[in-house]
Amino acid sequence: MRDAVIVEAVRTPIGKGKPGGALSGVHPVELLAHTLRTLVGRSGIDPALVDDVIGGCVDQVGEQAMNTTRHAWLAAGLPESVPAATVDRQCGSSQQAVHFAAQGVIAGAYDLVVACGIESMSRVPMWSNVPPGADPFSAAIAARYPGGLIPQGVSAELIAAKWSVPREAMDAFALESHAKAAHAHAAGWFEAELAPVATAAGTVTMDESVRPGGTPEALAGLRPAFVDPAMAERYPQIEWSVTAGNSSPINDGASAVLITSSETAARLGLRPLARLHSFAVTGSDPLLMLTGVLPATEKVLRRSGLSLADIDLFEVNEAFASVVLAWLQETGADPAKVNVNGGAIALGHPLGASGTRLMTTLVHAMRRRGARYALQTMCEAGGLANATVLEALD
Repeated sequence: MRDAVIVEAVRTPIGKGKPGGALSGVHPVELLAHTLRTLVGRSGIDPALVDDVIGGCVDQVGEQAMNTTRHAWLAAGLPESVPAATVDRQCGSSQQAVHFAAQGVIAGAYDLVVACGIESMSRVPMWSNVPPGADPFSAAIAARYPGGLIPQGVSAELIAAKWSVPREAMDAFALESHAKAAHAHAAGWFEAELAPVATAAGTVTMDESVRPGGTPEALAGLRPAFVDPAMAERYPQIEWSVTAGNSSPINDGASAVLITSSETAARLGLRPLARLHSFAVTGSDPLLMLTGVLPATEKVLRRSGLSLADIDLFEVNEAFASVVLAWLQETGADPAKVNVNGGAIALGHPLGASGTRLMTTLVHAMRRRGARYALQTMCEAGGLANATVLEALD
């Protein structure tokens, strides 16, 4: 049976997703194009050998419309003969792109494929793809969930309430994320994965949202971000403790991984970073919404034949601190193995790019730390989650 391996993985630094952010002057097509060009260049492959390019993007409208992955490949100056597609599984879009790419390699449909992701939230704000007055859910959804679906921030509050996660624990987790990310930058641990971006204001080499030196007092002074009187009446258990400080920020960024089989890697002289061992995707309660990481973790471990104790490193997307802290409670995973270089609270969460950003960081961390197995999982809007197990080959 064929396998699927990652042979190269790169990402841009992550900019603040607002006007004036470090990457806000870069068109999203060109930001992803830079990442794809860097991926091809570092791997040394003939880009004409690529069978497909699968990219994740959440807000596919405006400058991210009309199959932005295809236009990014062309903008990079790469061969017109290579096709591309853009997928949306919300925050897990590019992790799903990895799954599609790897499954295609294992099935024999691809020999060499790129999985990637892009989101420029400064230029294409969240929910830009839902015009005012439009209903993306329909009357049938309203009938099934009579109280109506709820925002992710309220879901994060419900998780904090259900798992009794206090504000102090979320703030402490956020501070640790920033400290770990700042340390990784200072130690040069991100250098192998970063593709610095030249802009009119200079070359961007660092993740812009990382804030070292924060204090519990500063975070404690932030107001809850999602207070809503109607939601407070509907969910009286909420204590309103989710803030901008213990949540992921809004960001710009792109990332990409190159996937092939072991046989093709050997033929082309490519050195695998990790084997894509097992995959899972799950649905969960669309009101709690962000708890899909729990069944996804259980499902991917069951499929892999591994136990939690076999996993050396975890990447659990830090959309909100409450999500990761609830996941830690339920799984009993060792916190010292989780998001060892910081997570999205510090590094940022450019939606469609985050899946392959986490995977890029993870495969490089595996090599540096000598990890045998690693697991990545992401919560996704609508009550979804992806999970992937990676295995080192040497």
